[in-house]
Amino acid sequence: MTFGDVSVTRVLEWHGPIMPPSEFVPDSSPEHWPEFAPDHWVAEADHVHCALQTWVLRSGGRTILVDTGAGNHKERPDMAVFHRLDTPFLDNLAAAGVLPEDVDVVINTHIHADHVGWNTRLDGDEWVPTFPNATYLMPQRDFTHFHGNALFEDSVRPVHDAGLVELWDESHVIDENLRLDLAAGHTPGSSVLRLDSGGDRAVFVGDLLHTVVQLVEPDFNSCFCEDPEQARASRRSVLEWAADTNSLVLPAHLAGHGAAHVRRDGSKFAIKEWAPFDRVSP
Repeated sequence: MTFGDVSVTRVLEWHGPIMPPSEFVPDSSPEHWPEFAPDHWVAEADHVHCALQTWVLRSGGRTILVDTGAGNHKERPDMAVFHRLDTPFLDNLAAAGVLPEDVDVVINTHIHADHVGWNTRLDGDEWVPTFPNATYLMPQRDFTHFHGNALFEDSVRPVHDAGLVELWDESHVIDENLRLDLAAGHTPGSSVLRLDSGGDRAVFVGDLLHTVVQLVEPDFNSCFCEDPEQARASRRSVLEWAADTNSLVLPAHLAGHGAAHVRRDGSKFAIKEWAPFDRVSP
């Protein structure tokens, strides 16, 4: 898709069933899901179907990645679906015309294992930056909050030690088309990337919402939101802005068409139109 002077490409790392809706989005009820089958809910297994994807932006002559998925060979024993993954993500990226050395900016919307994984790759026994020429933009609050845990050590510290990390807080202007804004709640430093170019707008929301149900029910949190009330407030604020400005909403984990325009529907929202990306289904 093209937004003014910015192009956006969807690059898939993985997709599949994650967990039952009652666990993933505890605020939801069984009646919320059937209309979103099969792209977002697998009825036979009663599991939410999710994707891991990176958004590739080309803006101002630079190549920018939004979130880097789970990565390969990472030890994630507490997240079986991401444990020691071995996917062709770099081949998928190359098919989109992007080699690791081509990347100028990496945006981690927040520091969770499935958003920073391809920050690094395994070289022998050592984790090294996957994108050696990139500046990695990370929220200061998450960098502090997650400092020292397992995902930090294999996916954050190596790029920081290489001098590639730039930390930011509250808001950060990337170029004339792109701006990062804090949208805390899911994590202390969760952020969104706003695109505004040539009258076209989009917002990359990371894990502000994980599932399609949260796209229409802004008060529904996932089980992973660290500050539930703040997460609800951030989600509603960004969705209101998206509806009022006709901005495409691009989460990190939606399967199906991956992104949508929304409109207000009383105190909730409704899907106005799905994005024209290729459909990802079970």
